[in-house]
Amino acid sequence: MQYIKVDEALWASSMLPEGILERWFIASGDTVKAGERIAEVRVEDALHEIVAPADGRATIVATANAVIEPGSILATLESQSA
Repeated sequence: MQYIKVDEALWASSMLPEGILERWFIASGDTVKAGERIAEVRVEDALHEIVAPADGRATIVATANAVIEPGSILATLESQSA
């Protein structure tokens, strides 16, 4: 199992210690491909896309509109390999 986290680098130029998980582009249980856009987070006025780090079945952990911090876990990813 892999964790899909918010990259701490998104806060490199931010003065705020947190952001908002704006929306999901997938539903919990969906199968995703590496590089697929799965969520969008807002840090200050900037929107950032979160992409799947690998192929697998995503299980959403954080809800839309949740306050997130650097390194927050957004979802888990189960490998679909045989």
